[in-house]
Amino acid sequence: MSTTVIALIGATVIAACAAIATAFGNAKVISKTVESMARQPEIQNGLRTTMFIGVGLIEAVPIIAIVIAFMLLQK
Repeated sequence: MSTTVIALIGATVIAACAAIATAFGNAKVISKTVESMARQPEIQNGLRTTMFIGVGLIEAVPIIAIVIAFMLLQK
């Protein structure tokens, strides 16, 4: 197996792990936000804003992981 193939497999594994972890993270944040909204409907707007900020930060992780994977492919 050549080093190029190994590098491609490694980049694929990095991207896949980042995507899976992000999916679980987003699911956890959104489910807990919905639970909190059900318990205290009066703070719904603040929770929704905080949830969107959290989801945005979580979504940055796979983007950074893919950039790192591409950087590793260039070496």
